[in-house]
Amino acid sequence: AHWREGDVELAFVDVPGHERFVKNMLAGASGIDGVLLVVAADESVMPQTREHFDICRLLGVRNGVVALTKADLVDHETVELVELETSELLAGSPLEQAVIVPVSATTGAGLDEIRRALLAMAKAVPMRAESGLARFPIDRVFSVKGFGTVVTGTLVSGVVSVDDTLSVLPARRGVKVRGVQVHGSGRTTAVAGQRVAINLSGVELADITRGDTAVTPGGFEATPRLDVVLQLLPSARRLRHGARIRFHQGTAEVLGRVALGRRLDDLDASTDAPDALPPGSQAFARLRLERGAVLTRGDRFILRAYSPPLTIAGGRVLDPFPPRGGIRTEAGRHRLQQLLEGVSATSDDAQDQAVRVLIGERGLTGLARGDVVSRAGVSPDAGDEIVSRLTQAGVIRRVGDRLVDVDALLASGDRLVSLLSEFHREHADREGLPREEARERLFHHSGVGVFEAVLERLTATGQLRVGEHVALTSHQVTVSPEETRLAETIVDLLREAQLRPPAMVTLREELGVDEARLDRVLRRLIQQRRVLRTGMLVFDVGAVETLKSDLVALKTAHEVATIDVGTFKERYGVSRKFAIPLLEYLDRERITRRVGQKRILL
Repeated sequence: AHWREGDVELAFVDVPGHERFVKNMLAGASGIDGVLLVVAADESVMPQTREHFDICRLLGVRNGVVALTKADLVDHETVELVELETSELLAGSPLEQAVIVPVSATTGAGLDEIRRALLAMAKAVPMRAESGLARFPIDRVFSVKGFGTVVTGTLVSGVVSVDDTLSVLPARRGVKVRGVQVHGSGRTTAVAGQRVAINLSGVELADITRGDTAVTPGGFEATPRLDVVLQLLPSARRLRHGARIRFHQGTAEVLGRVALGRRLDDLDASTDAPDALPPGSQAFARLRLERGAVLTRGDRFILRAYSPPLTIAGGRVLDPFPPRGGIRTEAGRHRLQQLLEGVSATSDDAQDQAVRVLIGERGLTGLARGDVVSRAGVSPDAGDEIVSRLTQAGVIRRVGDRLVDVDALLASGDRLVSLLSEFHREHADREGLPREEARERLFHHSGVGVFEAVLERLTATGQLRVGEHVALTSHQVTVSPEETRLAETIVDLLREAQLRPPAMVTLREELGVDEARLDRVLRRLIQQRRVLRTGMLVFDVGAVETLKSDLVALKTAHEVATIDVGTFKERYGVSRKFAIPLLEYLDRERITRRVGQKRILL
């Protein structure tokens, strides 16, 4: 139902009062801005009234009006008594100052006053932002002849227009919006806060159910694990660590288990996380759900006991995609405390701090720019502003399409410098650590571009020189006179051998050196581009360059030139032992290309 007065429109979601239908009430209560709490004057505050009121408090509903219905069935004294009992219920809550109006549907008494109170409440409710991504928890699904599948619900954020493409989560089913209605009236667009019916194409009735969520494609993901802060009701039993619970958020109900973290009122760092949470207390927790739910940071939720299904707690989502680290440690508490400080704050500093925590805990992997919106629970515009402030402050850096904490980049640079220092001590005769080896050892799990960003900074500050090898600028290759003489001897031998070099074993025996020393000297000669290794043989670079030049000239002399192994052996006076490694090297260098038994000269 709805009521329009001037430029204000109120949409009413009537929820069942009976205790057996509280889960239906929870589906309807998601997304409301205010509550019209109904208390029958001839019954006063009932157990289900208290549970509904507890749910409204846990959902953060701060605006409301109370209607004492059936006022015509009781005398004036009874109405005053019920009004007093209702005031006691509201005491200490955000609705403590809510208007309480006795009304009668039979006589019409109090209805005008109710209207005025509702209108005043509606004008006090802040408008929902329309700039966010579309998010539409579905509470009803049905079929209309001639139209097909129709879903209804409250548009929590963003805008939905005819011809939009949406994704229905958690199944990730793509759908198209054929039509939009708001209170039975056709619209081209619906905005956040409105009760909406959407006609969908591309989906069958059986493919969607209450609890699914239609969203802007790519804007949200279903998550089975989330970090939260929860408030246990004073009337609830103790909540055990590991207890099975019913998780309600939006229109979804999902079974799961709760892992308790530190209590918020426990300031003693040496105290262990509780095995059970006493009634009325608050604690950090991690919820593990049996099915994914569509959530973002700041969402409010309700917990009900698994059996009997009574409302026991509520809270707010601090991180819908938490890292693997535990929450029952002091480090876990510190992280969640930082996230908590920004979840309800409106200041830029608090929001920036929370986003920095989310980026920082990803280390060198970083956080995708698009994930700032869904993980931080902010609009795209607000996300851009936060990222801009953090970037300008020098605490995060854009690397490709990811956001990386600058402290993590600096620490990785320090680790690289330490690695190179150790490498130079152990291998003073080598030019440096091969570039790809450095990447693999320290940046194997980092985001794309992070390794290059670290090298760029360290090169700019004069700490590194970078090529095929990475080395400290202070490093100078140190070679003993014996190894210098050995290197020159090897170069002379290979130059004399041309394209028929001795095998490694023969070379080692002829020089009278051990394998380790020979490998070390050859590696340095290869780095200096004085010799070339291909297969199990090492050739003089000059001889190989002469070979390449000759093949290029052969190609120039013939419009189409090919060469096979036999021709190669005959032309250059080598056996198959030398011909095959050389031809394979020429293939890699794109001097030749193998086609069957022949090579085409490129």
